[in-house]
Amino acid sequence: MVERAGRVVGGQAPIAAALAIAVSAIGLTAAPAGSQVRSGPSAPDPDLEARAITQMVTAAEVAAWARERRDAEAMIVAARMLGDIRTRRENGDEPFLTHLVLLEEAETFARGDRDLLDEISRERSPDKGVRASPFGAGPIVVVRRLRARETYSFTVEARRNEVLRVAAIGDGDTNIDLALRDQNGAVICSDGSRDHYPVCTVARPQAGPIRIEIVNRGEVWSRVQILTN
Repeated sequence: MVERAGRVVGGQAPIAAALAIAVSAIGLTAAPAGSQVRSGPSAPDPDLEARAITQMVTAAEVAAWARERRDAEAMIVAARMLGDIRTRRENGDEPFLTHLVLLEEAETFARGDRDLLDEISRERSPDKGVRASPFGAGPIVVVRRLRARETYSFTVEARRNEVLRVAAIGDGDTNIDLALRDQNGAVICSDGSRDHYPVCTVARPQAGPIRIEIVNRGEVWSRVQILTN
Protein backbone atom coordinates (compact mmCIF):
# COMPACT_ATOMS: atom_id res chain seq x y z
CA MET A 1 0.00 0.00 0.00
CA VAL A 2 1.25 3.48 -0.85
CA GLU A 3 0.19 6.43 1.27
CA ARG A 4 0.91 9.93 -0.01
CA ALA A 5 0.48 13.17 1.85
CA GLY A 6 -2.01 15.61 0.31
CA ARG A 7 -1.00 18.22 -2.25
CA VAL A 8 -1.44 21.96 -1.91
CA VAL A 9 -3.77 23.15 -4.65
CA GLY A 10 -4.01 26.58 -6.19
CA GLY A 11 -6.76 29.06 -5.58
CA GLN A 12 -6.35 29.36 -1.80
CA ALA A 13 -4.63 32.17 0.06
CA PRO A 14 -0.99 31.13 0.56
CA ILE A 15 -1.01 30.69 4.33
CA ALA A 16 -4.48 29.12 4.31
CA ALA A 17 -3.39 26.53 1.76
CA ALA A 18 -0.28 25.65 3.74
CA LEU A 19 -2.28 25.38 6.95
CA ALA A 20 -4.87 23.17 5.27
CA ILE A 21 -2.31 20.61 4.18
CA ALA A 22 -0.55 20.80 7.54
CA VAL A 23 -3.74 20.13 9.49
CA SER A 24 -4.66 17.21 7.23
CA ALA A 25 -1.25 15.61 7.82
CA ILE A 26 -1.33 16.06 11.59
CA GLY A 27 -4.72 14.35 11.67
CA LEU A 28 -3.49 11.22 9.87
CA THR A 29 -3.21 8.02 11.86
CA ALA A 30 -1.05 5.03 11.04
CA ALA A 31 -2.49 1.65 10.18
CA PRO A 32 -1.13 -1.36 12.11
CA ALA A 33 1.80 -2.97 10.25
CA GLY A 34 5.73 -3.58 10.30
CA SER A 35 8.96 -1.92 11.48
CA GLN A 36 12.62 -2.43 12.06
CA VAL A 37 13.41 -4.97 14.75
CA ARG A 38 14.49 -3.41 18.03
CA SER A 39 15.13 -4.75 21.48
CA GLY A 40 14.64 -3.46 24.99
CA PRO A 41 11.68 -1.99 26.85
CA SER A 42 12.31 1.54 25.53
CA ALA A 43 11.86 0.62 21.84
CA PRO A 44 10.06 3.44 19.98
CA ASP A 45 6.43 3.06 18.95
CA PRO A 46 6.38 2.24 15.18
CA ASP A 47 2.86 3.60 14.72
CA LEU A 48 3.82 7.00 16.16
CA GLU A 49 7.02 7.05 14.13
CA ALA A 50 5.07 6.29 10.96
CA ARG A 51 2.85 9.30 11.64
CA ALA A 52 5.96 11.41 12.12
CA ILE A 53 7.25 10.38 8.69
CA THR A 54 3.93 11.39 7.12
CA GLN A 55 4.14 14.80 8.79
CA MET A 56 7.75 15.30 7.65
CA VAL A 57 6.86 14.50 4.05
CA THR A 58 3.92 16.90 4.23
CA ALA A 59 6.27 19.56 5.59
CA ALA A 60 8.53 18.94 2.58
CA GLU A 61 5.57 19.46 0.25
CA VAL A 62 4.51 22.67 2.02
CA ALA A 63 8.13 23.88 1.85
CA ALA A 64 8.31 23.13 -1.88
CA TRP A 65 5.05 25.03 -2.42
CA ALA A 66 6.37 27.97 -0.37
CA ARG A 67 9.68 27.92 -2.25
CA GLU A 68 7.97 28.17 -5.64
CA ARG A 69 6.05 31.24 -4.46
CA ARG A 70 8.74 32.68 -2.16
CA ASP A 71 6.11 32.67 0.58
CA ALA A 72 7.62 33.27 4.01
CA GLU A 73 4.43 32.50 5.96
CA ALA A 74 3.99 29.10 4.34
CA MET A 75 7.66 28.28 4.93
CA ILE A 76 7.22 29.10 8.63
CA VAL A 77 4.32 26.63 8.72
CA ALA A 78 6.56 23.93 7.21
CA ALA A 79 9.28 24.72 9.75
CA ARG A 80 6.79 24.43 12.62
CA MET A 81 5.69 21.02 11.36
CA LEU A 82 9.30 19.81 11.45
CA GLY A 83 9.74 21.43 14.85
CA ASP A 84 7.27 18.94 16.32
CA ILE A 85 9.38 15.94 15.39
CA ARG A 86 12.42 14.40 17.01
CA THR A 87 14.57 12.20 14.77
CA ARG A 88 17.36 9.68 15.32
CA ARG A 89 20.42 10.33 13.16
CA GLU A 90 22.38 7.64 11.39
CA ASN A 91 25.80 8.27 9.83
CA GLY A 92 26.06 10.35 6.68
CA ASP A 93 25.60 13.99 5.67
CA GLU A 94 23.77 16.50 7.83
CA PRO A 95 19.99 16.54 7.25
CA PHE A 96 18.98 19.35 4.90
CA LEU A 97 15.25 19.38 5.71
CA THR A 98 15.17 20.73 9.26
CA HIS A 99 13.30 23.27 11.34
CA LEU A 100 16.21 25.75 11.33
CA VAL A 101 17.04 25.37 7.63
CA LEU A 102 13.45 26.19 6.65
CA LEU A 103 13.44 29.21 8.96
CA GLU A 104 16.55 30.48 7.17
CA GLU A 105 14.68 30.16 3.87
CA ALA A 106 11.64 31.91 5.33
CA GLU A 107 13.90 34.81 6.33
CA THR A 108 15.07 35.26 2.74
CA PHE A 109 11.43 35.38 1.59
CA ALA A 110 10.37 37.91 4.26
CA ARG A 111 11.76 40.85 2.22
CA GLY A 112 12.53 42.81 5.38
CA ASP A 113 8.98 42.53 6.76
CA ARG A 114 9.50 43.26 10.46
CA ASP A 115 6.49 41.24 11.66
CA LEU A 116 7.62 38.16 9.74
CA LEU A 117 11.22 38.56 10.89
CA ASP A 118 10.07 38.81 14.50
CA GLU A 119 7.99 35.66 14.08
CA ILE A 120 10.98 33.81 12.60
CA SER A 121 13.15 35.02 15.48
CA ARG A 122 10.63 33.66 18.01
CA GLU A 123 10.59 30.32 16.21
CA ARG A 124 14.38 30.16 16.48
CA SER A 125 14.41 30.71 20.24
CA PRO A 126 15.86 27.88 22.40
CA ASP A 127 12.45 26.84 23.75
CA LYS A 128 11.12 26.34 20.22
CA GLY A 129 11.79 23.51 17.82
CA VAL A 130 11.57 19.94 19.10
CA ARG A 131 10.42 20.02 22.70
CA ALA A 132 8.16 17.15 23.76
CA SER A 133 7.52 15.32 20.50
CA PRO A 134 4.04 13.79 20.14
CA PHE A 135 5.60 11.08 17.98
CA GLY A 136 7.65 9.15 20.52
CA ALA A 137 11.37 8.71 19.88
CA GLY A 138 10.99 9.72 16.24
CA PRO A 139 11.95 8.10 12.94
CA ILE A 140 15.46 7.21 11.80
CA VAL A 141 17.02 9.73 9.39
CA VAL A 142 19.79 8.83 6.93
CA VAL A 143 21.15 11.28 4.34
CA ARG A 144 22.83 10.00 1.18
CA ARG A 145 24.12 11.59 -2.04
CA LEU A 146 22.88 9.80 -5.17
CA ARG A 147 24.53 10.30 -8.54
CA ALA A 148 22.38 10.71 -11.64
CA ARG A 149 20.47 7.45 -12.32
CA GLU A 150 21.98 5.83 -9.21
CA THR A 151 20.09 3.36 -6.99
CA TYR A 152 20.83 3.23 -3.28
CA SER A 153 19.49 0.24 -1.37
CA PHE A 154 19.58 -1.23 2.11
CA THR A 155 17.71 -3.91 4.06
CA VAL A 156 15.58 -3.64 7.18
CA GLU A 157 14.15 -6.44 9.24
CA ALA A 158 10.36 -6.11 9.37
CA ARG A 159 8.29 -7.15 12.33
CA ARG A 160 4.98 -8.74 11.43
CA ASN A 161 1.79 -6.69 11.64
CA GLU A 162 3.46 -3.43 12.66
CA VAL A 163 3.42 -0.38 10.43
CA LEU A 164 6.43 0.12 8.17
CA ARG A 165 6.62 3.51 6.52
CA VAL A 166 9.55 4.73 4.44
CA ALA A 167 10.07 8.11 2.76
CA ALA A 168 12.87 9.48 0.59
CA ILE A 169 12.94 13.28 0.39
CA GLY A 170 15.21 14.66 -2.33
CA ASP A 171 16.64 18.16 -2.35
CA GLY A 172 14.32 19.16 -5.21
CA ASP A 173 16.65 18.94 -8.20
CA THR A 174 15.57 15.52 -9.53
CA ASN A 175 12.80 12.95 -9.55
CA ILE A 176 13.25 10.37 -6.76
CA ASP A 177 11.53 6.96 -6.82
CA LEU A 178 11.13 4.42 -4.04
CA ALA A 179 10.42 0.67 -3.94
CA LEU A 180 10.22 -1.97 -1.21
CA ARG A 181 10.92 -5.63 -2.03
CA ASP A 182 10.37 -8.78 0.00
CA GLN A 183 13.02 -11.47 0.48
CA ASN A 184 12.04 -13.04 -2.89
CA GLY A 185 12.59 -9.78 -4.74
CA ALA A 186 8.88 -9.10 -5.32
CA VAL A 187 7.84 -5.44 -5.10
CA ILE A 188 5.47 -4.99 -2.16
CA CYS A 189 5.25 -1.21 -2.39
CA SER A 190 6.44 1.40 -4.87
CA ASP A 191 6.06 5.11 -5.45
CA GLY A 192 7.11 6.23 -8.91
CA SER A 193 5.35 9.57 -8.92
CA ARG A 194 7.26 12.28 -10.72
CA ASP A 195 8.28 14.19 -7.59
CA HIS A 196 11.11 14.25 -5.07
CA TYR A 197 9.36 12.92 -1.95
CA PRO A 198 8.10 9.35 -2.50
CA VAL A 199 6.48 7.48 0.39
CA CYS A 200 5.69 3.80 0.94
CA THR A 201 3.55 2.23 3.65
CA VAL A 202 3.34 -1.52 4.09
CA ALA A 203 0.19 -2.28 6.03
CA ARG A 204 0.76 -5.86 7.17
CA PRO A 205 4.17 -7.20 6.17
CA GLN A 206 5.40 -10.68 6.85
CA ALA A 207 8.25 -10.85 9.33
CA GLY A 208 11.67 -10.86 7.67
CA PRO A 209 13.97 -8.76 5.50
CA ILE A 210 12.63 -5.97 3.30
CA ARG A 211 14.87 -4.37 0.72
CA ILE A 212 14.48 -0.59 0.34
CA GLU A 213 15.54 0.89 -3.01
CA ILE A 214 15.82 4.63 -3.68
CA VAL A 215 16.41 5.69 -7.28
CA ASN A 216 17.57 9.06 -8.59
CA ARG A 217 15.82 9.27 -11.97
CA GLY A 218 17.37 12.60 -12.87
CA GLU A 219 20.41 13.73 -14.82
CA VAL A 220 22.15 15.40 -11.85
CA TRP A 221 23.16 14.23 -8.39
CA SER A 222 20.84 14.79 -5.46
CA ARG A 223 20.93 14.62 -1.69
CA VAL A 224 18.21 12.34 -0.32
CA GLN A 225 16.94 12.38 3.24
CA ILE A 226 15.69 8.85 3.98
CA LEU A 227 13.19 8.30 6.80
CA THR A 228 12.12 4.96 8.25
CA ASN A 229 10.59 3.79 11.49
